[in-house]
Amino acid sequence: MKFSRYFVYILFFLFLGGTCKQKKSNSIQVLTPVTYSEYYSKTNGKSGAKLKTALFEIIGNHHAISYSDIWSAFEKTDLRPDGSVWDMYSDIPNGRSKYSFYIDRKRCGNFRQEGDCYNREHSVPKSWFLDGEPMYSDLFHVYPTDGYVNSRRGNLPLGEVGIFSWQSTNGSKIGQNTFGNYTQTVFEPIDEYKGDFARTYFYMVTAYENDVENWRSAQIGGNKYPAIKEWAVKMFLKWHRQDPVSEKERNRNEVVFGIQKNRNPFIDYPELAEHVWGNKKNQPFNLK
Repeated sequence: MKFSRYFVYILFFLFLGGTCKQKKSNSIQVLTPVTYSEYYSKTNGKSGAKLKTALFEIIGNHHAISYSDIWSAFEKTDLRPDGSVWDMYSDIPNGRSKYSFYIDRKRCGNFRQEGDCYNREHSVPKSWFLDGEPMYSDLFHVYPTDGYVNSRRGNLPLGEVGIFSWQSTNGSKIGQNTFGNYTQTVFEPIDEYKGDFARTYFYMVTAYENDVENWRSAQIGGNKYPAIKEWAVKMFLKWHRQDPVSEKERNRNEVVFGIQKNRNPFIDYPELAEHVWGNKKNQPFNLK
């Protein structure tokens, strides 16, 4: 994947009426485009923990928005062409979703069942990082999701389920984990979005390297590196490989970059995950 292929000017022209100067829109800033190679220059020749730290130095100091601004941010980050919200907990790929949430309607207050409303899901549960900022409102892990499914998931780790105790309309499941040596209850997203969530978790433990050692969960936290439990990093790498980066992720990455002034490097360069945690963690990463 070459960096020069993915300038952000198209999206900025769309939202800024043809200008790339810094402006504010609904309290959300955008910034001038940069090339990938310039942005990631510090990563060249590094691997493992040193590569993760180099990435942290690039993406860790971002422009944090408020939690209330997330609603308006979703209008840019997670909007389908038909005006509905892209909800990875209820979407049915290549089919017609049973529920359609529209950006200006059905925001959650109260709900009783699937389809009632959508809310702001911390895909890395906020209790794991003690509701800390700026993690609480980081768009790279806060997604619009069905409120009822979100509540069923709660703060469960992500995993792979055998016999399930509950299943959402699109096939997301809750049940006992069957991957690795972790056998507690987990939430399993559908295959279409497993890579998305894996790359989300890779981003979070990298962008917050100075904080993650204080996070507590069965999945991530406790140290700066690897920052992901052994069973979970193997599973996330599996998901990352089996569900490659999609156009949805690339587009969202560009828009969030315009808002937060940082990127998810594991979307830009998927091979980074291998050089940080995977089968190339002892081999230097070289920019192309």
